Amino acid sequence: MFSILKFIDSPQGPPIIVGICLAIVIALYFYNNPLKHGGWFMMRRFINWLPLGMTYAFLCMGRYNIIVAKGALAKMSTSDLGIIFGVGTVTYFLSFFINGPLIDKKLGGKRGIIIAALGASLANVALGVLTYLIVVKHLRINLAAAFSVLYAINMYFQSYGAMSIIKVKAYWFHVRERGVFGAIFGTLISFGVYFAFDWGNSIINMTKANPPGAPGWLQNLLQHIFVPAGAGVDATWAVFFIPAAILIVWVALDAWLIKDTPEEVGFPHLDTCDASSGQMHVEFSMLDLLKKIFTSRLMLLIAAIEMTSGVFRYSMTEWYQTFAREKSPDAAAFFINHWGLLLCLFGIVGGFAGGIISDKMFQSRRGPPAGLLCGFVLALAVVMADVLFSNPIATGWCAVMIVMASIGITSLMSGTAATDFGGRKATATCSGIVDGFAYLGSGLQSFGLGYITKHNWHWWPIFLVPFAIMGVILSLKIWKALPAATQRYIKDVERMPATELAEW
Repeated sequence: MFSILKFIDSPQGPPIIVGICLAIVIALYFYNNPLKHGGWFMMRRFINWLPLGMTYAFLCMGRYNIIVAKGALAKMSTSDLGIIFGVGTVTYFLSFFINGPLIDKKLGGKRGIIIAALGASLANVALGVLTYLIVVKHLRINLAAAFSVLYAINMYFQSYGAMSIIKVKAYWFHVRERGVFGAIFGTLISFGVYFAFDWGNSIINMTKANPPGAPGWLQNLLQHIFVPAGAGVDATWAVFFIPAAILIVWVALDAWLIKDTPEEVGFPHLDTCDASSGQMHVEFSMLDLLKKIFTSRLMLLIAAIEMTSGVFRYSMTEWYQTFAREKSPDAAAFFINHWGLLLCLFGIVGGFAGGIISDKMFQSRRGPPAGLLCGFVLALAVVMADVLFSNPIATGWCAVMIVMASIGITSLMSGTAATDFGGRKATATCSGIVDGFAYLGSGLQSFGLGYITKHNWHWWPIFLVPFAIMGVILSLKIWKALPAATQRYIKDVERMPATELAEW
């Protein structure tokens, strides 16, 4: 055990672990081939989703870096962060009402992911410039207001990301494969969290005026690029500029490698047996696309479950490190120092657990594993409330496990269920608005906990309890839901007795 912890604490340990996880995910992708696709199809689909996914991971890095920057900016208070992150997440939610129909009707997934990466890159540059002006030039402004405006612009462009991935996925993955792809989507979120927190904190440390430890070539390079000579200030702005530069690289790869449909590469049409099967000739107006969500009881239930996952995930990712540094910096040092890595590893576990349980145990129904994960969060929140001030180790593991469960729920709801029931024609709108409800939940917890934790941290885990109960109840309401085309596929192709299929 000691040697494992020592390896994790070494500079090369976390990147190697994350690299191994990526290799395992890729191996699982090629192993999971229930429709017996040909080798070239599997390879070409991999060439599609890897750059899409890595672009999204670095979009996440350029999204959560504001949390990392808060730890280095003494002028940014907890309530400031709550306002900034809350404004950004509400903007993210509202953007889906415009951007989802745009991707479905006009842009497609490839152009959508390029817009996301370019826009988020420029917004991060602006955030970096603002940080530089505050730290070096002592710009006197309303910090919360200025960061909120730029972060809202960042989140507007970020909103194109998940919808674009899922739009492309909808044409390349059959419903019976989407549980595992939902797990891949959860993995990409997890990588983004790792990049944001662990790489972000490393960037903060390497660009200090007096950096800790012996300098290596990378630290020397970052010092040369970002740290003003003789100024004696930490170059916190680097945490915004570096993901901006990385995103530009992925834009070039996306433009080269991504194809929206298998037909664009010469493959025959793939009927994915989702809600669009038999209706691909139907044209939807932007109003029709929005009606598909807001007049569907099922889609509203999926969105509400996803809202609870947003409360779960962001109540931990936004506040745990602040709490641990304030209340038990020494006892919780392992979690503070490896927060991104832990969330990455356990987020992958959560995504694959939900996806595999859905596809293998519940005939690709998404409600059952979502309900189980919400119940798990309920139990963890109760335990966390009990040990919050007495056991920092147990508190840290509860926080990690809550994020694990929330990523599993997100993979199932916005990454999979919304696509299944929205269909290829409306997948960006449906998945986007469902994903937006996660950020509605995030905004709710950000404003709420930003105020509550300023007065009493004890209410932090208790805040999750009613949302976990709601998640369980709502999941029970969609327990038997399957698209009609999927039910026909299971009955006709997989030879399941009709009596075992539940009509919605």
